[in-house]
Amino acid sequence: MSKFDELYLKVKGNRWYWLFSIFCRLSLAYAFIVAGMVKIMGERFASGLSSIHPMGAYLEALYHTGYYYTFIGIVQFIAAILLLIPRTVTLGALLYFPIIVNIWILSFAVRFEGSFVTSPLMVLANLYLLAWNYDRLKYLLPIKNQADNTVFKKPAKYSNQFPFAFFTGVIVTVGLTIAFARFGHDVMPRNSLSDCKAQFINSENEIAGIRFCECIHLEGGSLDECLEEFERSKN
Repeated sequence: MSKFDELYLKVKGNRWYWLFSIFCRLSLAYAFIVAGMVKIMGERFASGLSSIHPMGAYLEALYHTGYYYTFIGIVQFIAAILLLIPRTVTLGALLYFPIIVNIWILSFAVRFEGSFVTSPLMVLANLYLLAWNYDRLKYLLPIKNQADNTVFKKPAKYSNQFPFAFFTGVIVTVGLTIAFARFGHDVMPRNSLSDCKAQFINSENEIAGIRFCECIHLEGGSLDECLEEFERSKN
């Protein structure tokens, strides 16, 4: 076996990595079961957002697509159920991945606070599950000289050695993601006009900031248009 395969088998035999994979499966499945059922039931997602907010406008338009809206919910629900069934985890992770990447990019594009932190973490959790199931996926990858071994089997006894470096990396990644959400942008549209204005109170760009918030929440301007106006108007 290659050194990578040896490392992979060592990781798969560790109880802590295994427990983390279960945590990722349950967390991701729960998120999509909730989101999927909202769509299947024909309810608006994030209904508290104004329909002229960048994210609110997108979700409102999506809601009015009829059975396409329901279809998205069904696919999310199926992906979640596949993650919960041990024999179909790999298929569920593959189905889940393009959906959550799309949500992540959308959240960053419109700076939507509702999923600005959770969506990138969900992408990483999904990638972990794909890596965890590498023994099933590697035959689909363009890798030469693969080791001729079968799908990994659950060990009779897991190693209990705690992977400090890995979980330190997890904590640091979560911290950096939260820090980026908090400090990565000088201007955020927020989810309401009052919250948007609050970030500019007593700042040197208070007037330009309030104008930005009105552009987003009262006039329905696009994020790019309102940001350009803010940059022209700020001190």
